[in-house]
Amino acid sequence: DGDPPAAMRYTEARLAAPALDLLADIGKNTVDFADNFDGTLTEPTALPAAIPNLLVNGATGIAVGMATNIPPHNLGEIVDALVYMLEKWEKLDDVNVEDLMEFVACPDFPTGGVIIEQKGEEGIEAAYGKGRGRVIIQAKAHFEEMERGKSRIIVTELPYQVNKSSLIERIAELVREVGRLGESPLQGITDLRDESDRQGMRIVIELSKNVEPEKVLAELYKRTPMQSTFGINLLALVVGEDGRGEPRLLNLKQALRVYLDHRLTVIRRRAEYELEKARQRAHILEGYLVALKNLDEIIALIKGSPDVETARSRLMKRYKLSELQANAILEMQLRRLAALERKKIETEYKETQAQIKELENLLKSPKKMRGTAAEDLLRVKAAYGDRRRTQIVSMKAGKHKKAPLTSAELLPEQSLWVGVTADGMLARTRDEKPPRLSGSEAPKLLVKANATDTLYLVSERGLAAAVAVHTLPEAAKLSEGKPFNKITPLKADEKLAAAFALPQGHRDDVPAKKSDPSTGSGQGLPEETCLLTVTRGGMVKKSAVSELPGPSAQTFKLVNVNDGDSLGWAGLTDGSKEVLLATAQGMAIRFSEEEVRPMGLAAAGVNGIKLGVGDEVIGCQILPASGEVFLIASDGKGKRVEVKDFPAQGRYGKGVIAWELPRGVKLAGMGMGKPNAILTLHLLKAAAKQS
Repeated sequence: DGDPPAAMRYTEARLAAPALDLLADIGKNTVDFADNFDGTLTEPTALPAAIPNLLVNGATGIAVGMATNIPPHNLGEIVDALVYMLEKWEKLDDVNVEDLMEFVACPDFPTGGVIIEQKGEEGIEAAYGKGRGRVIIQAKAHFEEMERGKSRIIVTELPYQVNKSSLIERIAELVREVGRLGESPLQGITDLRDESDRQGMRIVIELSKNVEPEKVLAELYKRTPMQSTFGINLLALVVGEDGRGEPRLLNLKQALRVYLDHRLTVIRRRAEYELEKARQRAHILEGYLVALKNLDEIIALIKGSPDVETARSRLMKRYKLSELQANAILEMQLRRLAALERKKIETEYKETQAQIKELENLLKSPKKMRGTAAEDLLRVKAAYGDRRRTQIVSMKAGKHKKAPLTSAELLPEQSLWVGVTADGMLARTRDEKPPRLSGSEAPKLLVKANATDTLYLVSERGLAAAVAVHTLPEAAKLSEGKPFNKITPLKADEKLAAAFALPQGHRDDVPAKKSDPSTGSGQGLPEETCLLTVTRGGMVKKSAVSELPGPSAQTFKLVNVNDGDSLGWAGLTDGSKEVLLATAQGMAIRFSEEEVRPMGLAAAGVNGIKLGVGDEVIGCQILPASGEVFLIASDGKGKRVEVKDFPAQGRYGKGVIAWELPRGVKLAGMGMGKPNAILTLHLLKAAAKQS
């Protein structure tokens, strides 16, 4: 927002862990020191820099007749490129900039956004190949539907160094001047506000009815800093043969090579320093060993000496010790004469000799030094590396995209998990690794999805909300997410019953790859996909997914739930499989989906099973051709039943006894899988509190 910093008397800071790595080993004679400006202190001429700071953090500066503008990059990508160069060191001349761009494709800005990569004489290839070029950065935005046919644009990321407050003022100024602009899409903007909080940035631009949000966004890209150009000038001070820094325009390979040369020098000097210290320590330990071997004689010699100088000279002469060794023996504490301490000295001497040999071998082998450099870099990557924040869209030279690029269009095909905890916290994972499935982190609802999907949350009352998966907060733990009522239009008192995901374009009747109904994910959706819902009272309904709205600021009725009933299950199916319903009293019925005709969203559905007094449906499964059904009772016992053991029946029958349960015990859950599948149970000891 451009807020000015506090006065110096109000601020304090401590070094972060990456900053400490920039200073690592500075006390081991790894870099040269020179006098400061007034000669009262010395300062390092360069830092050891275990992190390639110049490219990772970037730099901007202006001097006499020259300027530099180096963008920040992703640490993991830079490390991968450096390790690649170390592996190809003996044939480094064969490595070109194009090879390195396989690892470092573009800058990675901390504010995210989208890089429009235009290949040509001034694009990123020129920047990395010649040292000068530019990239175009767009803000990341998506659209949301509102009530009465209105829509709004949500901006979640801005180009690097764009001030949010200034941007909002610029948009407001353009809207006020819209009359002077003549016919302009910006005339459709009705409201503009900043909803950013600690969870992230969110600029809301509301539009009037019948306004095309794509045209408004394109106009905003054209007339505001929502689309900016970042000029790259890889100018840096490089130490020459005379030891002085001189400005050089570097390409990507040269910049990486300069850093590697520096790191190899640091590693060599560090090894030389540690070797010298190890040799000094071994020398002292050799003196200790001589003293321990001749302990009684040395004690008598020291007791018989009139002063320390005489004792020292006698020790040096009789046992051929150096002055350093003699002093160490004279300063030796009596407790070190114990048997255990003597053993420690012998062990330390052996370890020091091994360290000396290892350091000598390291200094003799340039290959081992490069291996050490690679290990240091990979350690830094493991400690501080993260995923790329700025997305890249490549465009051919001379080509310009007329329509604006929304965040949904730019998202990679990334598989992930979306989950909701028992207390209503909603989040998505960063990758395919599932969230923790035990303890307080256990999800109440868990869906396998894609970053480009739309997530649907459904309450027990049949109300549903749609939200783009990529807009959900990322978290390593689901409990670190946000309350679902803060992200979706569902209210906090709604009890969530189901969740599923559908891909973009599910309303366009476009055939795609097969989906996975068992996970609730619509990744690659076939056109015949249907949505099946089941209530606790046994009502079953099948709807076409094409009727479901996209992400919106309003809830919609997914199914009309009768009074006294509640939604229990919702999932995707191809409409031609068989359904298995199970009840709390241990009954189950199997029937074909084709017995349930497709209905509209306002319908309640048809009866699926005849329930006994006090009974209710506790689970629904879409049956595969083979496999096993897992049944879990309220007393914690489980049972496996093969799919073939459930007879096919017509809809709305009493079903068969799936499990003859003892008095007071109910069927609590049902799942599907193969004999070697892992079954995860989540026991709720108390009612979930949602906020």
